[in-house]
Amino acid sequence: MTTITRRMWATLGLWLAFTIALPQLTVAQQATAPASGSGPVIFAAASMKTALDAIAAAWEAKTGKKVAISYASSGVLAKQVEQGAPADIFISADTKWMDYLDKAKLLKSGTRRNLLGNELVLIEPANDNVALKIKPGFDLAKETSDSKIAVCTINSCPGGIYAKQAFEKLNVWKEVEPKLAQADNIRTALALVARGEAKFGVVYSTDAKAEPKVKVVDVFPSSSHEPIIYPVAVIASSKNADAAAFLAFMTSQAATKILVDQGFTIVTK
Repeated sequence: MTTITRRMWATLGLWLAFTIALPQLTVAQQATAPASGSGPVIFAAASMKTALDAIAAAWEAKTGKKVAISYASSGVLAKQVEQGAPADIFISADTKWMDYLDKAKLLKSGTRRNLLGNELVLIEPANDNVALKIKPGFDLAKETSDSKIAVCTINSCPGGIYAKQAFEKLNVWKEVEPKLAQADNIRTALALVARGEAKFGVVYSTDAKAEPKVKVVDVFPSSSHEPIIYPVAVIASSKNADAAAFLAFMTSQAATKILVDQGFTIVTK
């Protein structure tokens, strides 16, 4: 058995052990087991999938090394890191879950930085044509009628947290709360709208751009919610020599083009 093969099985074995040891998480909430590989293991917010898959492919083309990526809600991933899941890099869709790991001293000193920004948008199926302007008191509940508004979990998923903040700021929370269909992560919420199982959804603009079966109704004012910031960091327990190199690659010209083309903004401070 080669060294790389032994490493692949060791990583996968540890992952399965930690997944089994998390009874408080449902199957839907658990991050997908990472694909085997010799490069770093990345835990990333689900909204990063389209762009990060492309960046990983570019990294492999440049270095010949693969990365293993698990996508889920940032809160689920942070909890799994806390439980000891074998991650090298964490990419969160908000600063709060990164703060959570930072306070627990689970991040490698000096590796944390804010990398990306995003927008919160209201979406509908691509074949629908609702004219609705997001403003204080806008009647989203009435437009939803007997259908649902897809969001990710409002208590732990950053996209859902931002959505609740926006609805409260716009004074429509009481009306829309009974209409919410809460999904385990933001890409699942996106899929509900794409399949026509929800009349509306609240996702990031990058998610909407990644799915041709939905379209944007309107953009939530940035003043209606906390700034959407994606921080990145290396996990303190990481022994992978390529973890820091991959994070550096994420700021390269090639990676930046992928991120900007997907709709992310680059945080410069």
